Amino acid sequence: MSSRTTSLGGIVSLLGAFLASALVLGLLLAALFIPAVGATGALARSGVDVFNELPSEFTSSPLAQQSRILAADGTVIATPQDQYRVIVPLSRVAPVMREAQVAIEDHRFYEHGGVDLQGVVRAAISNLRSGGSQGASSLTQQFVKVSLQEAALRAGDKDAAQAAVAKDYMRKLKELKYAITLEKKMSKDQILEGYLNIVYYGDRAYGVEAAAQHYFSVPAARLSLTQAALLAGLTQNPGTTDPVHFPDKALARRNVVLDRMHELGKITDEQWKAAKARTIKQDLKVSQPQSTCVASPYPYWCDFIINYLGAMPELGKTREERLRVLYRGGITVTTTLDPRIQKIAQEEVTRHVPIGDPSQVGAAAYVAQPGTGKVLAFAQNTQYTVAKQELGKTGVNWALDTKYGGSGGFQFGSTGKAFSLVTAMESGLTTKSTVKAKAAGDTPATYLPSEFPGGCGPGGKWTVLNDTPFKGGTISLMQATALSTNTAFVALAQQLGGCKVRDTVMRLGLHMANGGQIPSYAPAYILGATEVSPQGVATAYSTLASEGKRCPVVAVTRIVRGGKDVALAKSPCEQVVDPDVVRATDKFLEYNMTNGSGRRNQLDDGARQSAGKTGTADKNNESWFVGYTPQLVTAVWVGTPDDGNKRLMKNVTVGGQFYPVMHGASIAAPTWKGIMNRALEGTPRVPFNEPSPKYTGGTDTTVPRVTGMTVPNAIATLEAAGFTTAVSGSMPSSVRPGRVAATTPTGRAPRGSLVTIITSRGGSRQAFSVPPGVVPVNPPPPPGPAPTG
Repeated sequence: MSSRTTSLGGIVSLLGAFLASALVLGLLLAALFIPAVGATGALARSGVDVFNELPSEFTSSPLAQQSRILAADGTVIATPQDQYRVIVPLSRVAPVMREAQVAIEDHRFYEHGGVDLQGVVRAAISNLRSGGSQGASSLTQQFVKVSLQEAALRAGDKDAAQAAVAKDYMRKLKELKYAITLEKKMSKDQILEGYLNIVYYGDRAYGVEAAAQHYFSVPAARLSLTQAALLAGLTQNPGTTDPVHFPDKALARRNVVLDRMHELGKITDEQWKAAKARTIKQDLKVSQPQSTCVASPYPYWCDFIINYLGAMPELGKTREERLRVLYRGGITVTTTLDPRIQKIAQEEVTRHVPIGDPSQVGAAAYVAQPGTGKVLAFAQNTQYTVAKQELGKTGVNWALDTKYGGSGGFQFGSTGKAFSLVTAMESGLTTKSTVKAKAAGDTPATYLPSEFPGGCGPGGKWTVLNDTPFKGGTISLMQATALSTNTAFVALAQQLGGCKVRDTVMRLGLHMANGGQIPSYAPAYILGATEVSPQGVATAYSTLASEGKRCPVVAVTRIVRGGKDVALAKSPCEQVVDPDVVRATDKFLEYNMTNGSGRRNQLDDGARQSAGKTGTADKNNESWFVGYTPQLVTAVWVGTPDDGNKRLMKNVTVGGQFYPVMHGASIAAPTWKGIMNRALEGTPRVPFNEPSPKYTGGTDTTVPRVTGMTVPNAIATLEAAGFTTAVSGSMPSSVRPGRVAATTPTGRAPRGSLVTIITSRGGSRQAFSVPPGVVPVNPPPPPGPAPTG
């Protein structure tokens, strides 16, 4: 009984399939050959009306294709895309590939008008006999179907994409009508070209060029017979027959194509036999496209540029729209990356801190061009990954701000002292000025919020250490820079006004790595106790290197879309500091290179002028060196990322070398030197411009006579004249005890320099010498090892 039931059900099914196929064919024939008004019978009239009312205007949307991201010299960095596709004209597809595809898909392609009527009848009879579902779509119909699906996906309409390939007769009727219409507008070769560029060939390769490059590492123009036959066989079931994952199925499909080509007389007996004897492995030479940053030769740069483009309004109103243009629009983006400098930076960083070093110490460098904001290179001691982060592998770009794929940043330490020096020069001090500071070394100095009457002080009790012990008293700003005396710079900020120093920090372009403002918290803006990126510090130092011209980060110089240049918004630089002020500031950082923490890392053995500053933060958790010439600026960070600041870099072995304590001069400075020396090789040695005498103390002014005044009145008088003051010691004098007996110097002195007040202790006047604690202006550099902090 069950067999009879099955047989009966099969007969009914076959009859249904036959009637449906006949109906479709009848409607098609009626629409093609019988005017609607002449059709007889209600059913025929109704069917023809339905067919005629279907839309006939078919527009092939532009295909999603790969974009290209280029380095400044035209080197391909990456080819981001949703679909790996490279569009080529039919002339760049091997004739054997065209023949193979037509042979297996629609051998009467060049004979019918978009719908193969013989194929429709043959398929209906075959399905009736076998109970199967053999298709009868012409190559034109397949092109229509895939085009509709692609257009829907491009518009983000998943429902329409599914409807484009749904197995129902109304969809088939619409497809038939589109195919007929299309054949009236496009030549056969144009349709074949479109098909070969749009169809999916498996393993994420869309279009014949991408497939040829992916599977065989050759262009479509150079495909062999066996390679062409293999590709042509994939289009029926690309997800289950690709040669990478399903080599046996791919071989079987290839041979089916070869048999069909032989049957149609497209290849000779000899060609057929030789081709079938060839193995898949003999042809296969898989290569991966640079469609993701993982496959890019510069993966961190690729990731940076994608984030950078996502913020460019020239590509769309929203980030989503901009990235859609990047991944599907076939644009060409030229960036500022200098491959030569990138190679140098990567080599120098990993030479000093190898990738995967057991110390787990991280290192990153960022190189930029002063006066333009152009990012030239950045590097770090890790391999790029989008998988789970592990030792030596991360997807986080330590050199960059968070919005560009960077980390949360690192405390920048004494590199921030440069901003206090700028403020000092703007406030009338000179390169010979001094400051009176508290003593500190291993024993800290203590500061309270009340000691910052203008605001921007510490949140509570603040203890400050000095790497190089300082006994307290007066010290020149030049010496304080070379020794990186923390308490001297706290005193300087107190004298200038802490909020004023913080304003300078932000005016020069520094911000937190997450984009926030530098906190109005004394440790943050004076001694760098807040998280920034190497990019942020280098950008701010670039303002110094370009004589006060602040420039935004520039990473893209040109975008071409559809053969036309996209108009890019100008990123104008802004003069935010007087050039003369910057030239004076340069002097302190130049002095640090010749007499301070940069002494062992001068460029070209001292033949090339440079300016720079070390930085150490979080009790040796982070270390820095940031420096520049008029042509180039580089920031180098060496520290302990991703550990919550738990590990200190003390008694640590990095790259096989032991470091009792990690300072900015330990690894960061030598890495900086290596990058700068090699990057600047062959370029002119450009010196810094000299500041005017106003800032070097070359213009002397009269020291007011304050003998006999009270100390507060004397201080007010001297400071009104442009001098800094200190009270140190007493001497016998006819002046009332406690009042001013003398000053040193007297007569004339450079404006901004220190005038020391000596008080009277009564009695007769005797010979006087400068009391202990008064430090000569601009003393010589200290003997011994270079300072480290």
